[in-house]
Amino acid sequence: MRCVFRSLSLRFGRAALAVLAFALPGLALVVLAFALPSLVLAEVSAVPEAAARARILGVVPHSTQAFEIDGRLDDAVWRDALVVQLDVETGPGENVAAPVRTDAYLVENGAALLVAFDAKDPDPSAIRAYLRDRDAAFDDDFVGIVVDTFNDQRRAFEFFANALGVQMDLTNDDVNGREDSSWNAIWRSAGVIGDRGYAVEMEIPFSQLRFAQADGEQTWGIDVLRFYPRQDRMRLSVNPLERGRNCYLCQLGSVKGFAAAEPGKDFEIVPSLTVTRTDSRAAPASEMAAGDADKEPGLDVRWGILPSLTANLTLNPDFSQVEADVAQLGVNRQFALFFPETRPFFLEGADYFATPINAVFTRTVADPDVGAKLTGTFGDNTFGTFIAEDAVTNLLFPGALGSSSDSLDRSSRAMVGRYRRSVGTASTLGALVTERSAAGYRNSLVGVDGRIRIHDRHSVTFQYLGSSTEYPQEVALAHDQPAGSFDGDAYQVVYRFSSRNWWANVRQESEDPNFRADLGFVTQVDRDQRQIGFGHVWQGGEGQWWNRLEVGANAFVSHFFDGALLERGRTLYFSMEGPLQSYVEIDRSANTRFWNGQLFDLDSWFMYSQIRPRGGLNINMSMERGDEIDHTNSRLAKQSRIQPSVSWNVNRHALLRLQQTFERLDTPEGAKIYSADLTDLRLTWQFNLRSFLRFTVQRQLLDQNLAVFYDPGAAEPRSLSVGSQVLYSYQLNPETVLYAGYSNNQLEDDVWRDLTQTDRTIFLKFSYAWAL
Repeated sequence: MRCVFRSLSLRFGRAALAVLAFALPGLALVVLAFALPSLVLAEVSAVPEAAARARILGVVPHSTQAFEIDGRLDDAVWRDALVVQLDVETGPGENVAAPVRTDAYLVENGAALLVAFDAKDPDPSAIRAYLRDRDAAFDDDFVGIVVDTFNDQRRAFEFFANALGVQMDLTNDDVNGREDSSWNAIWRSAGVIGDRGYAVEMEIPFSQLRFAQADGEQTWGIDVLRFYPRQDRMRLSVNPLERGRNCYLCQLGSVKGFAAAEPGKDFEIVPSLTVTRTDSRAAPASEMAAGDADKEPGLDVRWGILPSLTANLTLNPDFSQVEADVAQLGVNRQFALFFPETRPFFLEGADYFATPINAVFTRTVADPDVGAKLTGTFGDNTFGTFIAEDAVTNLLFPGALGSSSDSLDRSSRAMVGRYRRSVGTASTLGALVTERSAAGYRNSLVGVDGRIRIHDRHSVTFQYLGSSTEYPQEVALAHDQPAGSFDGDAYQVVYRFSSRNWWANVRQESEDPNFRADLGFVTQVDRDQRQIGFGHVWQGGEGQWWNRLEVGANAFVSHFFDGALLERGRTLYFSMEGPLQSYVEIDRSANTRFWNGQLFDLDSWFMYSQIRPRGGLNINMSMERGDEIDHTNSRLAKQSRIQPSVSWNVNRHALLRLQQTFERLDTPEGAKIYSADLTDLRLTWQFNLRSFLRFTVQRQLLDQNLAVFYDPGAAEPRSLSVGSQVLYSYQLNPETVLYAGYSNNQLEDDVWRDLTQTDRTIFLKFSYAWAL
C-alpha cells in the first residue's frame, strides 16, 4: 500500500482543485435557486437547532417482578413500568392528534429492556396482521421502539412486531440515511388480537445492544411507534417530527435510567452443518450424473467484549445461498447487476463500513475459509475491521460503457478497516482502507470521507478514494486492463438542502479510468459527472383526498476523462400519495448518450404506481416506453418495459408473491429485435412464527429476431430457462435454524433443443446458537 500513500497527496490536490472548480458554479446555482424570498428566507430563519434531547419522556424503572412474554399484559412487572402515550400522528398528518389510543410500557430488569403495547382499535376486525417470515411485516399493523443507546443522534437500533408477534429488527444509520433490516438480534416477542385491539410484549436483552459503559444513570434517545394502516398508513409516535429536517434521530426525545443495565457475557457459539448434493447433466443426450454429498461443518463465534465492542469469528462458514435471489433481467444491460448481501457474518455491523461511494461490498468475498471482524464505538469514535481468507478471487472490471467480470482459481486475502469520528453535534469525519491480494494480484484502496450538517437544513457529504492495482498478466490481456501496477482515484461531493416544502441537491463525482475498488461495487469509471436537482412538495391537509404532491427536476452531464461527452440528460417528474395507500410517479426524460463512436438522443417516459386496496394485498406496476440503444447492434431502438407485481396474503398463513417483467426492443421501423419475459413466483405457507414452506419458480424466455441483427451468429434465436426450489425453514431464533430444500434448473436453447433438466440439488443446513 506504500504506493497509494505516496501518490495520495498529489491525487488529493487534483481532486480538491476539481471540487473547487465545480463548487463555485454549483453553489451559485443553489443560491440562485433558493434566493427567492418565498422559498428560503422564512424557511431557514425558522430552523431550530437540534435540541430534541431536551424532551425527557421519563425514567425507565428497574423491576425484578416475574413476567411471561405472551402478549397478555397481565404480569406484575408492567405495574412498575413507565407509561407513555403515542398521541401524535406524524404521517400522513403533520403532528396532529392520533386517531386511536396506544399506551406503551417500558421497564428494565438489569438484563433486558421490557416493552409492552396496548393498541386500542375501534374495529379489531380491520387489524391487518399475518403470519410472515422475519422482517416481512412492514405492511401490517405493528408497534415498536427505536433506541439511540449512545445518545449521539447518529445510530440506533429498531425493534418492531406486528399484532401477531412477527419480529422486525433494523439498524438506523442516520449519518448516511440508511435503515438496514438485514441485521438480526435474538429477542422475544408475542402479540395477541383481542376484542378491543391488540397487545404486544417484547423482551430485548441488553446483550443484543451496544451502549456506553457508565456508572450510574444513562440517557438514551427513544422513539415509540405504532403503524396503523387503513385508508392511509398512519405513523403514530410519542415524538412530533418536523418535516424537511436533515435528521431523524436528532428529533427524538429521551429516557433516563439503566443504571442497573448489565450486558451479560454476550458470548455466542454457533456450530453449523451443511450437507449438499448436486447432480448434473453434461450434454442433452447424457444421463444425469450423481454428485457426491458435500458435508461442510462450520463455526461462528460472537463475543461482546464490552457493551460497545464486538468481535466475530467464522471458521469454514457455509456461505451458500439458501434462498434464490430475486430474478433480474440482464438483456441489453452493460453493467453488472447488484444483488444484496444475505450472509450473517457480513451482516453483523454492516453499517459500520458504509461510505458515500460503495467501496465495501462483501459479496465480493465469495467462499471464505476463515473470517474475523471487530466493530465498536467509544465516545465519538466508531470503527470496524474485518479480514477473510477467500478460496476464490472474483474480479469486476469497470469501464465507462460497461463492466465485465472474471474469477481467479486462487485464494486471496481480503482486509477492510473503517474509522469514523463524530464532530460537533451532527457532523462526521472518516477514513477507509481496503486491501485484497492473491498470487500475482493485489488491489489497495485508501480514502477519507465526511458529512457536515449546517443549520439542520443543509448538509455536505464528501469522499475521496485512491487505489493501486495489479492484475496477473494473462488477466490484464484477456480483459484489456492496464499492464503492471497502476493507480487511480475517485471522489464525490454532494450538497443537500431540505425544508418542509423545498429540496435541492448538487453533486459532483469522478472516477478516473484506472480507479478500482475490488472489495466494493463500482461498475463505472472514466467518468466525470455533475448533477443538480430540485423540487417542491405540497402536504395534504384535512379534507383533501391526497396526502402529498411533489414536482421536481434533475439534470446531469457526464464526460470521459479526455473531455468527450459520455452522457447528458434531464428529467421532470411528478408524484402523488393518495387514498388506499396509493402512490403514483410519472417521469419524462431526455438524454444524449455515447455508445460505440456515436451519440444517441433518447426520449422516454416512465410511470410507477402502487396501491394497497385491502389488508394483505399490495399491487405495483412500473411501465417504461421510449428510445433505447440496441447495444448489440449499435443503433437506436424503441423499448417497451412493463413490470407488474403483486403480494397477496390469501389468509393468515398463505402468501403469494408474483413479479413479472415484459420487455421488448424494436427497430425504429417497428421490427422486433428481441422480446424477453421474466417470471418470479413464490408461494409461502407460514405454519407459525417459526416455520414456513416456500415454493419458488423463476422462468426466463428470450426470443431474438436474428434477421435484423448485423451479426446473426453472435446470438441465439431463442432460450428458455426454468428454475424451481422447495424450501422448508424452521427458526428458533436468527442463529438457530434448520433449512431443507430441493432445487433444479431446466434449459432450452440451440444446444438443449427441448426443455431439459440440467442439474438438481438437495441441501440441508442446521445451526444452533449457544449463548454463554
